Amino acid sequence: MPVILLLLFIVLFTGPGLWVRYVMKRHGQPIPDMPGTGGELAEHLIERFGLEGVRVTEAPQGVNAFDYNQRQVLLSPDIYHGKSLTAVAVAAHEVGHAIQHARQEPLVRWHIRLWPLATTLQQVARWMILALPLILLLFRAPQLMLPAALLFVGALVTSALLKAVLLPLEWDASFNKALPILREGYIPDHAVPAVRQVLRAAALTYATSTLFDILLIWRLIRR
Repeated sequence: MPVILLLLFIVLFTGPGLWVRYVMKRHGQPIPDMPGTGGELAEHLIERFGLEGVRVTEAPQGVNAFDYNQRQVLLSPDIYHGKSLTAVAVAAHEVGHAIQHARQEPLVRWHIRLWPLATTLQQVARWMILALPLILLLFRAPQLMLPAALLFVGALVTSALLKAVLLPLEWDASFNKALPILREGYIPDHAVPAVRQVLRAAALTYATSTLFDILLIWRLIRR
């Protein structure tokens, strides 16, 4: 029974990440008659909404984000050069973040303050889980296990909570910014359900890493 529960728990918390990748790939097939690429759409929307100082940059594969400090819409090659529903939806989602920033919406200020802390804590926790066995082996100090474990769990819990607080920002970028824009003639009506799926996946991308953190916490507590 414990093994079955563990498997169910793993499926529950890894399933969303697999679903996000599936949706992105499913709707990432090229559409030859699409008017432009994701990168071209992003540049057009930046000009249309008068987002001064914002530029579109091709990023490494898998990196799609808006850099609030550099004011850059970062698009991976498949999105930047892609002519697919995934490409235009993801590009519009990231421009949605640029619009939020230009309007100085309250959640943006929270993002700028909290996101660097959340990612730093996540990295610290993941390094700790790798380094802790080595430290205990070298220093032969079992008494370090409890404080180190508490520090590890504290870092992961704080990171997960901070990311959860920021999820409404992602949802707003998808469904209050990108989708209404795309429905203004950028996509045909029959493509709206598919684009809605992609935008939901884009909004939940960071949630999947939060769920992974929760899985790590649960496994540590079970031990």
